[in-house]
Amino acid sequence: MKSVDFLKALGGVVAMVVACHTYAQASDSTSTGTTAAAPAANSKAAKKENRALGKKVRAALDKSGDIDVSKIDVRAHGGAVTLTGTAPDNDQIQKAGEVAKGVAGVTSVTNKISVRQQ
Repeated sequence: MKSVDFLKALGGVVAMVVACHTYAQASDSTSTGTTAAAPAANSKAAKKENRALGKKVRAALDKSGDIDVSKIDVRAHGGAVTLTGTAPDNDQIQKAGEVAKGVAGVTSVTNKISVRQQ
């Protein structure tokens, strides 16, 4: 009976050693200096580009004059723009989608604007 308990304990120790060794290898591969810095820099640059594109789309919507942009939110991610919020009528919703598609850098537009209830 003692040998069975000993083997169970030994198996548990071996499992822990293997798990710790595997975890250490996975952590080492992601924390090297050059590979971790590049994605972080790219993500900051991508966020900056997304914000700039969102601002360009919002400015274009505002400049059109036909669209009430006070209740419209613009989100950009890699050229894909999502419009959310409310507008007074369907014509403004359609116009907002068309204006957003015409902005340089926009690859696609998802128009989730709904008609504002009076």
